Amino acid sequence: MFFKKENWEIHYAYDGIEALEKFKENPRSWDMITLDLNLPGMDGIQVNNEIRALSTTVPIIILTARDSESDQVLGLEMGADDYVVKPFSPITLIARIKALHRRASLGSEKKLETDAETSFDVVTDHFKLSTKTREAYLQGSPIEDLTPKEFDLLKTLSQKPRQVFSRDQLLQLVWHYEFYGDERTVDAHIKKLRQKIEKVGPQIIQTVWGVGYKFDDSGVSE
Repeated sequence: MFFKKENWEIHYAYDGIEALEKFKENPRSWDMITLDLNLPGMDGIQVNNEIRALSTTVPIIILTARDSESDQVLGLEMGADDYVVKPFSPITLIARIKALHRRASLGSEKKLETDAETSFDVVTDHFKLSTKTREAYLQGSPIEDLTPKEFDLLKTLSQKPRQVFSRDQLLQLVWHYEFYGDERTVDAHIKKLRQKIEKVGPQIIQTVWGVGYKFDDSGVSE
């Protein structure tokens, strides 16, 4: 009812198998997935994994029960972009969807631009990042399959090398709303981001114990 008031085109699936079948029909056609983890047939974690195998960029918001903290962390680690805890206000869910969709849409539009020369917003001796194309490179190799949140997180850190950001600061700067102190959101995305960085080169996201995280590529050798 609330989604229809927003004039959104909605497609429902009542179990995990049906959801995955609908997504597979045309993975590129979906703007957003709102995924309940407690589904019959195939649970939400499995559905999330299958969707991420087909698309690394479609935004996914998972819906979880208040007492399922492990599912929340697992969902984020497996590539979901956000989560909302039950019970929740429909207005809150809609606000989260709109915020995530705006950032994802902005990234897609910039990716489609065809300027002959790419301008980079962050350039160091070993790293460069462009918000125009939503691309990042380490030692000349692309850091691939970054989700919208992972890219925004990397951009926020790399724009101020060696500056330490607390988890609360990153929640506000990257997610743009309060997560009520839930720092696991940041940790889960940092973990996935590091895994993708390590595929192309040395680790440039450093942990400052007891404080937070920073970008530092000064230790990268030629």
